[in-house]
Amino acid sequence: MADLIRARESVALSEGYHSPQLDVDVRLNTNESPLGPPAGFSDEVANAIRSVQWNRYPDRAASALRDAIADLHGLVRSQVFAANGSNEVLQTLLLTFAGPGRSSAMFEPTYALHSHLSRITGTQVAIGERLPDFSLDLQEVESVISQQHPSVVFLCSPNNPTGMVDSRADVEAVLKMATDSGALLCVDEAYAQFAPWSALDLVGPDVPLVVTRTYSKTWAMAGARLGYMVGPDWVVSELEKVVLPYHLDSMTQIAGTIALRYLDEMDQRVADLVAERDRLVAGLRQLDVVVWPSGANFILFRPDPRPGDEVWQELVDRSVLVRNCASWPRLAGCLRVTVGTPAENKIFLDALTEVLT
Repeated sequence: MADLIRARESVALSEGYHSPQLDVDVRLNTNESPLGPPAGFSDEVANAIRSVQWNRYPDRAASALRDAIADLHGLVRSQVFAANGSNEVLQTLLLTFAGPGRSSAMFEPTYALHSHLSRITGTQVAIGERLPDFSLDLQEVESVISQQHPSVVFLCSPNNPTGMVDSRADVEAVLKMATDSGALLCVDEAYAQFAPWSALDLVGPDVPLVVTRTYSKTWAMAGARLGYMVGPDWVVSELEKVVLPYHLDSMTQIAGTIALRYLDEMDQRVADLVAERDRLVAGLRQLDVVVWPSGANFILFRPDPRPGDEVWQELVDRSVLVRNCASWPRLAGCLRVTVGTPAENKIFLDALTEVLT
């Protein structure tokens, strides 16, 4: 039967998107928050869930959640789209504005899901290259957009896995190129709270720009799978035609709404992680590794001259898990470490020092 019924070629030839889930003492490979939600959050969510009418479908419009997100950013509900993680937001965006006969553009190295989701939605992928320091090459961006005429252009800032923050001037330049070409620009800001600026400032009713965010990082809610997009209301209204009905369950909506009441705690946690990131960078620079600057909650580095694959395995042997990025475009030998707690970061640095000496 498997010989007769086959998946689409774009799916069958895909390896999917995976990261190892190993039983280790220190897990620093998926950019999660090293700490759980603030004190009181779980109790507040548990109390709120008691009022859920489980025999009824959830609020299809996710009204309370979207209102809370809109208030956070000084917007209105019609400018906010929420879904099961920012990846579902990206997939819905591609299903709506890309798909068969259309293309999306991205600039490597960057977040692997942009190309993966494009392919599984039947979207052609146009790939450009970043500069040697992983910053945007505006000439390359212009060439890709003018020659390929993508329907959706992706930027990831801070960029995963490099940590690079695209400058406001560069994002504005790409936005103008996309606008002139009739494309929609999507700036993926999963790590925006750790960065010095946000493209949210550029969103407007007549601007073909959307910005995606996630609860998985700074809000310490990776287990809830909640993300959202901010953009013009005409984009949001089109996405609502495509997304599955009742896709966002009641518990997720409740948790996401309550989380936004803990803004002060989140801001302090971000500040603490940024300070810890700087200490981790300083520690890495004392070792035989190449380190890239980061505006996110992770750091890209390459052992030199030790092979990255060997270093990754020796860290696992010491019960420390980081991300092996060797198979990603232009990242041969590179590893990525999530900023953890001070104790976790010390264990990682001690283990890496032992491996490299």
